[in-house]
Amino acid sequence: MALTKNDIVSRIYDLGFTKKQSSEMVESLLEIIKKTLADGEDVLISGFGKFCVRQKRQRRGRNPATGEDLLLPPRKVVTFKCSGKLREKINGLT
Repeated sequence: MALTKNDIVSRIYDLGFTKKQSSEMVESLLEIIKKTLADGEDVLISGFGKFCVRQKRQRRGRNPATGEDLLLPPRKVVTFKCSGKLREKINGLT
């Protein structure tokens, strides 16, 4: 089961904030992250990980429906690399 934005808002609400405050906090945080990534900057959250914008080169691909060869244009993608602390926690080492 995935953790949704609504779940995050509910957990912040459980800490004693109003539903509106909780929702605004989550939305503000996500907007800051989106704007920073859109500007081509990395987002580093200590103890969690790093979001990076990477440039992908033009490459050959194939339309799965028709089998036709295509040339895929260059594009930007967001990657995530988790921190060592998060990796340890996921693997049960802490």
